[in-house]
Amino acid sequence: MKPSVPCPHATQCGGCQLLEWPYARQLEQKQANIVQLMPGGCEIHPILPSPDSLHYRHKCQVTFRRQGKNEIVFGTYAPNSHRLVPFTKCLLHHPAADPIFASIASLAKQFRLEPFDDRKGTGFLRHAMVRYGRQTGEILVVLVTARSMFPGSRNFVRRLLALHPEITTVVQNINPDFTSMVLGLQEKVLYGSGFIRDKLCGMTFQLSAASFFQVNPAQTERLYQAAIRFAGLTGKETVIDAYCGTGTIGLLAAPHAKRVLGFEQNRHAVQDAVRNAKRNRVSNISFVCADAGQKMVGLAAQGRRADVVFTDPPRSGCSEHFLQALLEMQPEKIVYISCNPETQARDIKMLSPLYRVQAVQPVDLFPQTEHCENIAVLVHQ
Repeated sequence: MKPSVPCPHATQCGGCQLLEWPYARQLEQKQANIVQLMPGGCEIHPILPSPDSLHYRHKCQVTFRRQGKNEIVFGTYAPNSHRLVPFTKCLLHHPAADPIFASIASLAKQFRLEPFDDRKGTGFLRHAMVRYGRQTGEILVVLVTARSMFPGSRNFVRRLLALHPEITTVVQNINPDFTSMVLGLQEKVLYGSGFIRDKLCGMTFQLSAASFFQVNPAQTERLYQAAIRFAGLTGKETVIDAYCGTGTIGLLAAPHAKRVLGFEQNRHAVQDAVRNAKRNRVSNISFVCADAGQKMVGLAAQGRRADVVFTDPPRSGCSEHFLQALLEMQPEKIVYISCNPETQARDIKMLSPLYRVQAVQPVDLFPQTEHCENIAVLVHQ
């Protein structure tokens, strides 16, 4: 079934490659892609459809640009370009996000906050991000600026809150670099605590601006429940959660395991993970701020082992030294969660001398797009 309100920007922005396809056909295509990529002979379960095929993104971000002499607009870059595609409403964004972006653009004009020009290196306001807690209703707004000095910040935030009293906290993130990365390393809390909370599978998680947390939380619950189920934990296992982010998978696995160790190189995410463990009273888990690959190499060299390894790497997949460390450590089971099944298939091939794929579970975490999340369960042979 097609969306009742078509998007006039779809052909320009490129974010919803499959928007014109009926949702059932999208699922069929993604299932076929997974079947083609995964090794023959393994059990491939039917793809899990998303409960929401529109407005499912609970983390939304936009870029600001000046349009003409008097207008400030927000939008997203067209694929492989620096050309901004302005919009007022995105069919994937949570409904709370775009009105807030519109207010920020309007206030930026009133407060004479010039949008950043990434070609000239001039201007102030670069991006804005909204994170919405699905279970809590809490809203984090992040204003990404090119420099630390924010003239009139107190009045700006006061006006923004008057327009949107539903906002829970406002953070200024400073990114002075010429980079495609949205967030910089420095932050200032302008209002509230600087973080929000959300619930997932009965646990509460703290989310700051830089924290990794899946953008489709309703479907994420089904993703993680499937991953934990495939792990087959009995309460006796030592578990590693590699690329652990805010600790979601590891914390959900901990009640079913003997001990869990999480690795994550984003220090903000590790801080959140530690707080999340305390908040949920999970005592059999610990987190290390380190590159997952390097840490696994060190553990393998020490002869340390794990029974089960969860890995949820970025789109580029697992590093070669991380995969080599897995082959040296030889856990009984690897639960590989991927947002890029192509790099996942590449990594599975590298592990094939010692591991076979027992089961595969595609999960549609990103409806209307070509992207598909996939769980592959590898067992030692």
